Amino acid sequence: MQDITTYRIGDATITKISEIALDGIEGSFLFPGVDPDSIARERGAFGPGSVEPRTGSLRLSVHSWLVQTPERVVLIDTATGNDKERPGAVVLHHLNEPFLERLKAAGVSPEDVDLVLMTHLHADHVGWNTRLVDGRWVPTFPNARHVFSARERAYATALSAGDGSDAAIRDQAKLGPMEHPPLPGVYEDSVLPIVEAGLAREIAIDGTEVVDGFRFLPSPGHSIDHASICFTSRGERALFWGDVMHHPLQVVRPDWNSVYCEFPEAARRSRQWAMSHAAETRSLVFTTHFAESSVGRISRNGDGFSWQFV
Repeated sequence: MQDITTYRIGDATITKISEIALDGIEGSFLFPGVDPDSIARERGAFGPGSVEPRTGSLRLSVHSWLVQTPERVVLIDTATGNDKERPGAVVLHHLNEPFLERLKAAGVSPEDVDLVLMTHLHADHVGWNTRLVDGRWVPTFPNARHVFSARERAYATALSAGDGSDAAIRDQAKLGPMEHPPLPGVYEDSVLPIVEAGLAREIAIDGTEVVDGFRFLPSPGHSIDHASICFTSRGERALFWGDVMHHPLQVVRPDWNSVYCEFPEAARRSRQWAMSHAAETRSLVFTTHFAESSVGRISRNGDGFSWQFV
């Protein structure tokens, strides 16, 4: 049984719903092209919850955030999902995790969820949108409106079609050079069934309030239209920053992109923006891949920033 810790933002309670812990991640894999000596130097500032002290390998997490307000039950990102074909990412391939049981331990059944908000449409953020039933991918949260970027969906559709139309979407986004596309198959098994079921709401990522204190703020680069989701209640702020960062090492080295960042130049800009925004607004930051509590605060530290878990 998971250790259930809740956080309060105004009238809302927020709970981490864990899927998998990723231990033993080599820094040279997560941050390709970065000098291994630099990684070894920087990781020494972090405790055993984020860096394995014997080997120096990094610890990450994959999880969702459950936000319960007096009016709504909301999931932010839906992790990887079970039974998904992800041969290009072995740690996500054919999972069999008790994610829904952990959600129920927090007092929520799939039918209770009103909203699913997605920072972006990568494999480990949309997977539990669907589950495999009698050989078909069906919606896991049948009563929920699933909210995500219209541009992300258009890009995923174009890549799935393989007709070259993705190039025009990249040109329109103006994010600089593309390092690589997202994993194949994700749109087909975890997004398209939601669209076909009439459960999708596609939006522009422009900071407009989507519903009840939730706003999608532009932070592209990790993906073509990545959003950081801001939530405000009674003057208190939470920032769910998705994959702006994967490990707290990037707080002190925001120039380091992860191996998963699709548009490197834009990803670095968004990382700086996210830290500035979190510090200036005094937001409590809910990360998607930091280990330990996965929650903390950003503060300015000279010309840079520092991170403190809470």
